[in-house]
Amino acid sequence: MADSAFFCVLSHEGVVAVRGSDASKFLQGQLTCNLNYLDQDHASLGARCTQKGRMQSSFRILLQGDGCLLAMISELIEPQLADLKKYAVFSKSKLTDESAAWVRFGLQQLPAGDTGAADAGDPSQALLGELELNLAEDTHSVARAGELIAVRASADRVELWVPADQAPAVQTKLAAHLPQAPLNEWLLGQVRAGIGQVMAQTRELFIPQMLNLQAVGGVSFKKGCYTGQEIVARMQYLGKLKRRLYRVALAADTLPEPGTPLFEPSRNSAIGEVVLAAQAANGIELLAVLQADAVEGGEIHVGDASGPLLSLLTLPYELDRDREIQR
Repeated sequence: MADSAFFCVLSHEGVVAVRGSDASKFLQGQLTCNLNYLDQDHASLGARCTQKGRMQSSFRILLQGDGCLLAMISELIEPQLADLKKYAVFSKSKLTDESAAWVRFGLQQLPAGDTGAADAGDPSQALLGELELNLAEDTHSVARAGELIAVRASADRVELWVPADQAPAVQTKLAAHLPQAPLNEWLLGQVRAGIGQVMAQTRELFIPQMLNLQAVGGVSFKKGCYTGQEIVARMQYLGKLKRRLYRVALAADTLPEPGTPLFEPSRNSAIGEVVLAAQAANGIELLAVLQADAVEGGEIHVGDASGPLLSLLTLPYELDRDREIQR
């Protein structure tokens, strides 16, 4: 179903709200992304790191009301709030869990150039039009209509943020235009878009560049200081990154959990970890952080050195250090 239009409920994530007159100023010193790039028409990916540059969470962030909303894996909300609140005591900002206030839907659109879309129109586009959400094609674009918010997550994927009291009516409209799919289908689209994500099992395991976060707009190298900035910047400018995100396939039926170690037979220790996996039509597709030199060897196994074999797939973007440091 990942190649057809559908909608699903993004039940795996919650929402952190940071509100108040100092909200953006406070977050600017805490997050990898540049809050100055946010406005009513643009969102961003980002991360919150430890002093050692390890990611505590990754998220999508956008402006709303008197502050910012951050969507992240639900299990990370409590520890992330606890950490951020330690730094917010002298700031005019309030941090809360607003997960219950929002229902978020994922909309998979028909691929550009799809013959069905040309013949009959994209039903997801018709739905956005009915909701008066005129969303641009650029990734991270935002459209608003009343309290509804649409965000372009990647080329053919849209997040729809809906206040909880409006969610039943919006879901009825969604169901009139699109079939409902399980969350796996949305995650498969995320894997194919090459967007890694910190899970509960991988908290404080990766630095941002290991998830290619700088390649998808989630790291700014011009914004100045933030927690973990020295490590992240050094890794970018000195070019010492030995592990990065790859997209791979696995001929198996059971999804490997995030953090599952990956092995190359000639080495005694793990050369990477699973980031995110989803069921596909002919097996499993996943994102994994791997040592670049091990990938060149071409034989990587899941779980242990004799486990199922991975095969390399392409990502929809290239890593370009010179372009990345211009953000």
